[in-house]
Amino acid sequence: MAESAVSFLLSKLTSILEEQVQLLSGVHKEVQFIKDELERLSAILRVADSLEDEDPELKVWVKQVRDVAHDMEDAIDEFTIRLVSHREQGQNSCLSRFSSAIKALRARHWIASEIQEIKGRLENISKGRCNMTETGSSFRNQYTSRLDSQDDALLLDEADLVGIEKPKKHLIDLLFEEEPGRVVIPIYGMGGLGKTTLAKQVYDDPKVKKLFRMHAWVTISQSFKIHELLRELVQQLHKVIGKSAPAEVGTMKSGSLKEVIKSLLLQRRYLIILDDIWRVNAWDAIQHALPNNNYGSRIILTTRNKDVAAYSCTKFHDKVYNLDFLPQHESWSLFCNKTFRGNPCPPHLEESCKCILKRCGGLPLAIEAISGVLASKDRTNLEEWLIVCKSFASEIEGNDKLEDTKKVLCLIFNDLPYYPKSCLLYLIIFPEFYAIERIKLIRLWIAEGFVNGEEGMTPEEVAESYLKELLNRSLIQVVEKHSDGRIKTCRIHEFLREIINLKSRDQNFATIAKDQDIIWPEKVRRLSVMNSLQNIQQTKTSFQLRSLLLFALSDSLGHFSISTLFSNNCRLLRVLHLQDAPLESFPAEIVNLFHLKYLSLKSTKVKNIPTSIKKLQNLETLDLKHSYVTELPPEILELHQLRHLLVYRYKIESYDNFNSRRGFKLPGLIGCMQSLQKLCFIEADQGSQDLMVELGKLTQLRRLGMRKLKKEDGAALCSSIQKMTNLRSLSITARKDYEIIDIQNIAKPPTYLRRLYLRGRLEKLPKWITSLQNLVRLYLKWSSLKEDPLIYLQDLPNLIQLEFLQVYVGEKLHFKPNGFPSLKLLGLDDLTNLKSMLVEEGAMANLKRLIIQRCGSLKQVPLGLEHLTKLKSVGFLDMPDELVMAIHPKGGQDHWRVDHIPVVHSIYWRSGGWDVYSIETSGGTRTESSSSFSASMTSHELRSLWEF
Repeated sequence: MAESAVSFLLSKLTSILEEQVQLLSGVHKEVQFIKDELERLSAILRVADSLEDEDPELKVWVKQVRDVAHDMEDAIDEFTIRLVSHREQGQNSCLSRFSSAIKALRARHWIASEIQEIKGRLENISKGRCNMTETGSSFRNQYTSRLDSQDDALLLDEADLVGIEKPKKHLIDLLFEEEPGRVVIPIYGMGGLGKTTLAKQVYDDPKVKKLFRMHAWVTISQSFKIHELLRELVQQLHKVIGKSAPAEVGTMKSGSLKEVIKSLLLQRRYLIILDDIWRVNAWDAIQHALPNNNYGSRIILTTRNKDVAAYSCTKFHDKVYNLDFLPQHESWSLFCNKTFRGNPCPPHLEESCKCILKRCGGLPLAIEAISGVLASKDRTNLEEWLIVCKSFASEIEGNDKLEDTKKVLCLIFNDLPYYPKSCLLYLIIFPEFYAIERIKLIRLWIAEGFVNGEEGMTPEEVAESYLKELLNRSLIQVVEKHSDGRIKTCRIHEFLREIINLKSRDQNFATIAKDQDIIWPEKVRRLSVMNSLQNIQQTKTSFQLRSLLLFALSDSLGHFSISTLFSNNCRLLRVLHLQDAPLESFPAEIVNLFHLKYLSLKSTKVKNIPTSIKKLQNLETLDLKHSYVTELPPEILELHQLRHLLVYRYKIESYDNFNSRRGFKLPGLIGCMQSLQKLCFIEADQGSQDLMVELGKLTQLRRLGMRKLKKEDGAALCSSIQKMTNLRSLSITARKDYEIIDIQNIAKPPTYLRRLYLRGRLEKLPKWITSLQNLVRLYLKWSSLKEDPLIYLQDLPNLIQLEFLQVYVGEKLHFKPNGFPSLKLLGLDDLTNLKSMLVEEGAMANLKRLIIQRCGSLKQVPLGLEHLTKLKSVGFLDMPDELVMAIHPKGGQDHWRVDHIPVVHSIYWRSGGWDVYSIETSGGTRTESSSSFSASMTSHELRSLWEF
């Protein structure tokens, strides 16, 4: 995006001017001119970025601005490298100092020449900006007008629809609920899901029309005008009651129109449909005209913005209807209905059709659009269908029948604020159907320069707000969540991905090399290489790389060399992603990438990090997770910009394997790395308490992971933890499973701590844990407590997940009324002495999942299990026969305690293997099933199999 490129450059120019970087005489004035001119152009670009698709001339102008911004940024960074390289040559003699001064002077002459040339280009671009603004404005109304596809949705017959019956019934049930007050029911979801279609089917239902004799349908759309909308509503309401609207309605102002609407609705039960609300202010503009008259009135609104949905029904959050993508069988049914006119798919086309359908991702609008294209193709010519599958993006770009679908998705993209647009475009660098780690995505956005500074917020927090913006607008899908509700992985919808990919190619945002026959752009700044390095070796394109990401490479990278691939055009790299690459040693050229901010060698075979790593003075993220690195050189302490230092790997042999995680040894004086936010997992048994003291200097830490803690280091660690006021996650593992973790004396624990993991013996449960009001996740393992820990934990207000492993040596656990009010997941493992468990009514009122495993003395079903009315699943893993038989529906004395639970699993050892007995309830019907698994599977693997 041009606006993004300009914003990033402006921050660099500001630094140059504020820091008084040494330049030749007069050059500072030219830098100031460029900065001022770009600031003036910036406001125009925010409009132009959304309009360039409709105006070829405007598109050329935007491209020129973008190119100038990129070239200026490259010049500044190249100049920085030249100055740094001269300083590194040393000042040991008069001759070396003189040589360095000469080279520095040459660098300043070079940058002066570059700036002069860029200034001239910018002056020419600026002359045309007024004309561009006028040209662009003529397209605004055309571009933001309501699309024909939305009108078409109002004309569909129910017989043409698939999967509408269930959501329609659900919404009608909400309309008919006996709530006398006005209720707002938002239908929320991505553009193209069929929100308008669903609302229309509900609105036209005879039962609904009979109950709500006063009704109206108003389309808001993106460019609504409030007085026109209110006039239309007045006209419709008068028509319903069989009267003509007063003549003066045409000249009334908004306030008077609202009064007319209120007077018409005040004494009547009404149903108003507000279709396609984009923003909160649109709802605010009309809601006060719709009275809460206690006649059971209802408002249905459709929106693609989650914030609008939540805001419109603040008193009734459970009434939000989240319209989801069609499941596979319904997608296939809709596809065949539209493509083959209700006939089955010919067997020889089935594989191609399923490939095409997968890219539609359950989006009805996309399925109907591509079906319209395929319906006219020759069914005997398999090659035609295969071409559509393989060149899906080209099909979208060049086919008129897909134009409306493309416009819908482009409109959603262009409506975004300018700052997250680049963040959304960036998602195309990942492979298709790839589950993107949320935290990795955030770090990449920051390294790329997409994240603007916000006062009082870290870059990570600002990036999180961008992610939320994209999620709320249904532009990103959540793939997996952590148990405490945090997003773990996400991805972009595949059909939207193709639209975004077209925009990326059009703006030369990123180049994707997944085939050898791709069409290369003139210049490449971001490159994502998939499958093989052979895909990039034949091109003569100019590389001025800022980002290089490799995915799923089949090549051997034993002698990987960046310079061999790209000559000298990688020296300005900011992002280098080599995760999962078949790499066995640290590539030597990396240390020369002065501007590198993000380096991932995750899941490679790299063992050692060179001392020359100190040259990467701008590095912010070093990801060595699941590599073979176990020790870092002392020179790592010189990287003062480092924010995320991640060095650990897992070797899980069993669920309770104490040494399943391996960390790294760290040089002692880590306190100088003041920017660190995440540090894990450090080995604490390095022979000195200095490390514990040094940790107290890292006041920006959000996450700290530590292994092999010695008892005698506990007091110093407690003192340091008290200083970590920003800490959100703390993980501590003792040196041995029987060694005591002495962390009792934390007088003032971190206020914002949300996740706590303690692995090792505890003499008693630390009392400070009870003060952690924001704690959502607590793991205690090998604690061997003699006193019931529930007594101290039950009042934690926000605790969502609680896991015990060998935590308690007592015989009884007692869950008292009102205890654990927010708990959703409870896991109890290897409590060998536990004989009984009592759940009183009102305890764990929100519990959804319960796992009890390897508690050999627990031979009866927990008493009071029937009180857990929100429990969705329970698993008994490797438990005594008496308990397993007690829940059997045929004769089990305690089966009634679990009858209300939708899924019950019993996994137990039988004759050399694992037997699984399951009871599942669906649609009021309970079914039983059984299966067997190999003896080689651990209970941890079995637990993972059922997503326990």
